[in-house]
Amino acid sequence: MDGPVAQRLGERVVHEPVLVDERQAVEARALHDDLEMVAAAGAVLDVELVRVRKRAAQQRFEALDGHGHHGTGAVVPLAAMEEIGLFPLGIVLLPTERVPLHIFEPRYRELIGECMEDDAEFGLLYADEEGVREVGTRARVADVLERFDDGRLNILVEGGERFRVENMTRGRSFMTALVEDVVDEPEPVDPEAAARAIGAFRALATLAGADPEDPDESSPVLSYELAAQVELAPAAKQVLLESSSEQERLERVAELLDGARKLLIAARELSDHAKRNGSRLASS
Repeated sequence: MDGPVAQRLGERVVHEPVLVDERQAVEARALHDDLEMVAAAGAVLDVELVRVRKRAAQQRFEALDGHGHHGTGAVVPLAAMEEIGLFPLGIVLLPTERVPLHIFEPRYRELIGECMEDDAEFGLLYADEEGVREVGTRARVADVLERFDDGRLNILVEGGERFRVENMTRGRSFMTALVEDVVDEPEPVDPEAAARAIGAFRALATLAGADPEDPDESSPVLSYELAAQVELAPAAKQVLLESSSEQERLERVAELLDGARKLLIAARELSDHAKRNGSRLASS
């Protein structure tokens, strides 16, 4: 794989935009009970989640009063929602994406242990200095990479369906919430948008010297399958995650991959220029 990829507290900082073939395990850190450092996200206070809870409660109050609506125009009763454990991190997990995680904190070891025992999913949410996002991705443990004698784990998780936090719940050592699935709006996808995104992906792969699997052009989540194979900034991935239009996502992915390719070209030109200057200085 061409290009260095810096790791800083679990956040993938890309010095050269490259395709992903290996990733280091992301580690979540906690400072104390009411202040958590999640990967590279900075301090995330429990009070940030109160905002989510209050907003969700207000929306539900309006729905019960006949004024609140979901995307389909129907009110979703609490009984139709599912309670899942939440894992806030400084990364965004896209559907179909696979990411290694290092699990060491007791609360998350408990969460992951239960998920593995019951073959259940947990919710991964992006968290940064602005707080914890409402839209996240269901994650399932795809493989246990390493077990340590002290109970720590290195696992590989795979992104599944998206969800939205509707109501925070309590009673467990880890965060939990009632969640509702996020689905795309029914709309046709322009084949040209898919072709452009695939073309941008192949061009970047060729430039990076990578040989990824050929994408399935008929996939209903092609945008996620392409973006999941490239190092992108968390903020850009969160925008893709929250979008309810595959057409919109494909257009955005094509732009991101084109931009990544241009940055890689510029980085290599700068590196070559520095090497030439260094050679001239050495010879003089």
